[in-house]
Amino acid sequence: MRISANFSILLLSGLFSFATAQATINADTLHLSSFGEDFKWGTACAAYQIEGAWNSDGKGVSIWDEFTHTKGNIHANENGDVAVDFYHRYKEDIRLHKEMNFDVFRFSISWTRIFPDGVGQINPAGVQFYHGVIDECIAQGVEPWITLYHWDLPQNLQEQGGWTNREIIDWFSAYTQFCANEYGDKVKNWMVMNEPAGFVGLGYMMGYHAPGEKGISNFLKATHYTCLAMAESGRILRSTVNNANIGSTFSCSPVESYKGKSKNSRAVAKLDALLNRLFIEPSLGLGYPYDGFSALRKIEKHMEEGDAEKLKFEFDFIGVQNYFRVVAKRHLWPPVLWAKQIDSKKRSVPVNEMGFEIYPEGIYQILKQLGEYEGVREIIVTENGVCVKDSLENGRVHDQSRIDFFKAYLSNVLRAKNEGVPVNGYFVWSLTDNFEWSEGFEPRFGLVYVDYETLERAVKDSGFWFAKELAPR
Repeated sequence: MRISANFSILLLSGLFSFATAQATINADTLHLSSFGEDFKWGTACAAYQIEGAWNSDGKGVSIWDEFTHTKGNIHANENGDVAVDFYHRYKEDIRLHKEMNFDVFRFSISWTRIFPDGVGQINPAGVQFYHGVIDECIAQGVEPWITLYHWDLPQNLQEQGGWTNREIIDWFSAYTQFCANEYGDKVKNWMVMNEPAGFVGLGYMMGYHAPGEKGISNFLKATHYTCLAMAESGRILRSTVNNANIGSTFSCSPVESYKGKSKNSRAVAKLDALLNRLFIEPSLGLGYPYDGFSALRKIEKHMEEGDAEKLKFEFDFIGVQNYFRVVAKRHLWPPVLWAKQIDSKKRSVPVNEMGFEIYPEGIYQILKQLGEYEGVREIIVTENGVCVKDSLENGRVHDQSRIDFFKAYLSNVLRAKNEGVPVNGYFVWSLTDNFEWSEGFEPRFGLVYVDYETLERAVKDSGFWFAKELAPR
């Protein structure tokens, strides 16, 4: 993503900075067969970033439709109105996914394609669209994994406060119940939310993402109501879908002290609480991480009797999404946080196209950290990937640096697995190039190159690498 403005506050989103180090497993000799036959391999995507058809066939307006149509919010004033037109090309994309020998396709449902206003009237065309996607996956021998919420809140609900309105627990529950009833016979693997630290931090604290709200009060309310809604949605799925495998995904990053100095320890603890603990620990029955950041106690004024119990839900798996590490130091700004992330440019480290450090050992560190929770039964890496410059030559798309990235990161995933961390899957971000939120179309993460003028697809060398590695033996 193209990050601007105040890095120290933007840390709250948990979406910044990559990192690099040597793995103990030789990346050059890595073979994906080393992970075992039961390890899940997949790709991931999100409705708003790929579908397009933003106002077609009865779909309602989401906060990202509204946000991207406001000049100045998005790089180059781009939007996802067409995106990569997955809405009309999903059969082609699922076929490409299958040809790369992935067995899991993770996609999200657009809330407003099902309920145009978020609640009330159902849109039959939207309901049928996702039946089509699910059925195509099954026909291709691909396992569909659904994410219920990947940031595209109905605009009608946002006008009533969105995630800062406690009523959203009921709104989201009704949406969950409908999807569980409608698709639960065919889909057994569900993710409730995608990166709550991201959509709450950037959307309701910094205003950098939709809906563009700012302020500590918004952040605290949205955090609590999101955690309550996430647990309640899990309970609905458990009671409705037979043999359901239920998780939720979290953006997580190891936090380290700048130059290893002990004076930065409190800054490290605060940022670890915000980025890695805030949304996971309540579901584990541990409450909010006040010990790491005491200012979070202000969230209690938004709590009602019984909320502590309602926050708990035993997920079958935790989805981990790692793109960066955080290197932090004590700082006089911002107040209360008193901590700052050190820009990778000041540390002379390898970076990706967006200036974020490439640090493969970070994924090992965060997997080890999360694996220590007693309540974490299984971990799936539900997103990991990199934006690098692709080279087009004679109809082929070369991206050796992306292949090198995957080799290095996967070596560290295998290292964690071999040391007993219960990690049992890895999903690449992303299947195709797509609309990268406030960064627009410039960053390309896909295994499949998309010509944004013609929407033609071409599998990149990285896609062919996975196809070879994952081919039946």
